[in-house]
Amino acid sequence: MATEAANLVASNLDSVKLVAMALAIAVGGMFPAFGIGKVGAKAMESIGRNPEAASKVMTAMLIAAAFIEAIAIYALVVALIIKFV
Repeated sequence: MATEAANLVASNLDSVKLVAMALAIAVGGMFPAFGIGKVGAKAMESIGRNPEAASKVMTAMLIAAAFIEAIAIYALVVALIIKFV
C-alpha cells in the first residue's frame, strides 16, 4: 500500500514537472518573440523615417534583440533545471 502511494506521488511529481517545464519554455519563448518583433518593426519604421540614421538604429536594434534573446535562453535554462532537478 505504501509503495503504491509512493509511486503515485512520484508519477504526479513527474507530471507537474513536465507541465512546469512546458509553461516555462512556452512563456519564456513567446514574450521575447513579441519583443524582438516589436523592436524590429520600430527600427524599420525609424529607418524609413530617417534613412541617414540607419547604421545607428541598426546597431541599437541588434543589441536590444540580443538582450531580449537572452531572456529566452534564461527560460530554456530554467526549463532544463526543472527537468533535471
